[in-house]
Amino acid sequence: MEVTIDCATACVNGCVLGEKCPHKEYAAAASNFIKDLSLDQMHEIAAAALRKKMTAPPVWILPED
Repeated sequence: MEVTIDCATACVNGCVLGEKCPHKEYAAAASNFIKDLSLDQMHEIAAAALRKKMTAPPVWILPED
């Protein structure tokens, strides 16, 4: 039986499912990202993303009539 939980709320202090977590591969990828990149590299990635967002044209969301 597969258990479905809202990880964003249930796992804020760590995974509550342990080895039964359906998102283990994402946790491993995140751990490798943190382990392999320096804080300076992460800062550069975040700064590039911010520059891209700030230079993008505005997106208008019009309500449907």
